[in-house]
Amino acid sequence: MAHAEASQVEGHQQHPLKIYLWVWLLLFVLSAFSYMVDYMQLQGLLRWSLILLFMFLKAGFILAIFMHMAWERLALIYAIMLPPLCLLVFIGLMQIEGEYTYIMRLIAFGAAPDIVPPPH
Repeated sequence: MAHAEASQVEGHQQHPLKIYLWVWLLLFVLSAFSYMVDYMQLQGLLRWSLILLFMFLKAGFILAIFMHMAWERLALIYAIMLPPLCLLVFIGLMQIEGEYTYIMRLIAFGAAPDIVPPPH
């Protein structure tokens, strides 16, 4: 009992091992689902949507539990998560502008947008 009180006073917190085991099992199941998407040979938007969904779920659990973000202060969470989110917004804006520029060049040089595939 004295050891538990001393660790609370020092600011250290011991998380139950059960949480880590459940998250590890959940990550294993999500990885199995991700592999099943390939095994079932899903194609197109459904395939990539499922792969991205499982990837974001796994990354979220890793950040929250194994990197202890679930127990951090909100200011620290914002300080760590806000810059990558801003970068994703800027990448999306650059993608939109790049596609606009590509289509405008096709129109200006006389090629129809549906004939020439985009440069990927």
